Amino acid sequence: MSHAIRAWSARCAELADPTLQRLLVLARRVQAHSPFWGQALRRSVLLVWWTLTLQLHVHARYWMRARRLRRMPTPMPPMPLLDSVRPETIRVPQAARPLVSVIVPTFGQVEYTLRCLASIAAHAPAAPIEVLVIDDACPDPSVACLDRVGGIRLLRNVANQGFIRSCNVAARMAEGRWLLFLNNDTQVLPDWLDSMLALFRTRQDVGAVGSCLLYPDGRLQEAGGIIWKDGSGWNFGRHDDPTRPAYNHVREVDYCSGASLMVERAVFLEMGGFDERYAPAYFEDSDLSFRLRARGLKTLYQPRSRVVHYEGVSHGCDVAVGVKSYQVTNHRTFVARWGATLARDHYDNGTHVLRARERARHRKVVLVVDHMVPSPDRDAGSRSMVGFLRALVDAGLVVKFWPQNLARLPGYTEALQDMGIEVFHGPDHPSPAAWMREHGGDLDLILLSRPDVAEEWLPGLRQRTRARVLYYGHDLHFRRMRLQGELLQDEAILRAADRMEERERAIWRSVDSALYPSEEEAGIVRMLEPDAAARAVVPYGFEQFGVPRRAVAGRVMVFVAGFGHPPNIEAVCWFVRHVLPLVQVRVPEARLAILGSHPSETVRALAGPAVEIHPDLSDADLRDWYLRARVAVVPLRCGAGVKLKVVEALREGVPLVTTPVGAQGLPGLQDHASIALTADTFAAAVCTLLTDDAAWEAACARQIAYAHDRFAATTQARSLLAAMGIAAPVRPTVTEAETEIVPGE
Repeated sequence: MSHAIRAWSARCAELADPTLQRLLVLARRVQAHSPFWGQALRRSVLLVWWTLTLQLHVHARYWMRARRLRRMPTPMPPMPLLDSVRPETIRVPQAARPLVSVIVPTFGQVEYTLRCLASIAAHAPAAPIEVLVIDDACPDPSVACLDRVGGIRLLRNVANQGFIRSCNVAARMAEGRWLLFLNNDTQVLPDWLDSMLALFRTRQDVGAVGSCLLYPDGRLQEAGGIIWKDGSGWNFGRHDDPTRPAYNHVREVDYCSGASLMVERAVFLEMGGFDERYAPAYFEDSDLSFRLRARGLKTLYQPRSRVVHYEGVSHGCDVAVGVKSYQVTNHRTFVARWGATLARDHYDNGTHVLRARERARHRKVVLVVDHMVPSPDRDAGSRSMVGFLRALVDAGLVVKFWPQNLARLPGYTEALQDMGIEVFHGPDHPSPAAWMREHGGDLDLILLSRPDVAEEWLPGLRQRTRARVLYYGHDLHFRRMRLQGELLQDEAILRAADRMEERERAIWRSVDSALYPSEEEAGIVRMLEPDAAARAVVPYGFEQFGVPRRAVAGRVMVFVAGFGHPPNIEAVCWFVRHVLPLVQVRVPEARLAILGSHPSETVRALAGPAVEIHPDLSDADLRDWYLRARVAVVPLRCGAGVKLKVVEALREGVPLVTTPVGAQGLPGLQDHASIALTADTFAAAVCTLLTDDAAWEAACARQIAYAHDRFAATTQARSLLAAMGIAAPVRPTVTEAETEIVPGE
């Protein structure tokens, strides 16, 4: 669309806006007497308006989507809501020293207020709270029954103040560190408050947190809000299925509804509370989020906090009458105040929804595809992937994760969603090609993991997106398979390795860059395909490391591995059958603990007097084993890539004995740990560490230093971002003048 056409459209909108509002009011009045003609007039006015302002195609698409959603069956069973309750049966939590003050403004609608309070009592949070109910001088005598509700602090305005001023009055009288504004026409569900508070406690840049709002029939009412360039807003996800992936991850939003909104009290009061230029109501929550953002604070949507909201109970739904009419007036005030911000940071109405819903006007969006949701306590590849995802999120990118099996993995899926990552799942999810056709234009980067994933996604990808495409191989699969085939003298494995080499080389030629966990492997890629771009990235990153210590007592050796990986099975069998007997000749009390996920029947058969098996340990249990272990053994004889089990032993300071295969991708490791090739030399190195305390303590200190220099979380993040060509984004700030000056005041 040319600049001249846009300017003409903007001028039409400016001139027609007052006329539009008058015509809509007229349509409402006609509708009161003649619903058919009033509705026809309203639709005609809007069609002309949208045509003049070049918004017709946007609203047509939105209308068709809304009609489709209305015709869908209810996606969830109705919420388990409370019926009529008696005030004397309600007692809300009341802490002497509250952490959170829940503020419930009311004006009549006593039945709804009682149900709201009863739901708070039924779903009491773990955090200490107080509940302030502020009655805005309602003349209805039925409000007197609120005196009989136990635990609340009941405030009463002498004269009617309106919603915004009532909230500000209650905020000044609250005692909690945080304020949670809660409409009286809501009912809260389990974990409504604690999940919001968790975001304030775990993040430094949070200004406000809002809930997932639901209709009483279970449909979604709002999963955060979008503000468009013209100042209009969308309740994102309205009428949709709230279980869809798009609505179930923590994310930054333009605003969240004040129907359920948490802020820090000191910050709220310092800013003067809700801006009273929007009194009595509407746009105060959007304005608050914009002012918080001007201070460098984000508004976050928390899907774990679910609140049922009876929309329209307080002020109705007609923008032409009553308090609801201020929605139109305050929209103009909001646009006048934030016009420069809207023009710079927001999209045209209804466009780039994937980016708009994440506040990604100035942020990169990356799609990461792997074979399944990572389970970092089960396998090394998952540990790498979680580290990469965290580095991308911490760098300010919007991250989407697509597991190839589209399976939701309980616990692990939620862990990514809590990090702020949208995780696709479910049998009804569109195919990669269909999704890319709709959203490929909004992506900046795509990271494909493993050969099978890359081969499914790469065909036709360039036609659907301009995003830079990268590939993480985890290791050189053909190299690992070839070593295994040569070790076992298996021609079938060797032929499969040759086929895998051709597959991997085709992938390298098709992507913008191939990433591998060591420079050794990246060099092999460049040697085999000179035109391919290949970079090394640090595969593992840790926040904590062991400390040098005195030699531990005991003679326990540990082998940590995931046994869904065949080289680990071959390694432990070789060690038990060929190395352990040699060790026991010199150290009869030596014992081996096999620790890892999914031990096969072959592995379980190794159990005996000197061998014990402990499958599927938690991270805490594994850490305890490392603290008690005398030696870590990694007897791999085939494989590729940097081995997590080796890096973890180095990080924990458990003296390590491994093979040249176990040392792959770790330059200089021979100066810090023992590397042995044969059963005899392997057993000798193990026995030295089992019996020589001085050698043990020296190895412990050397290994920790080696790991700290190479595998800190910050080192991993820097290497990944550099390899992907990502710089931490510089987010635009709002000028002081823009936050305080309103044209025409």
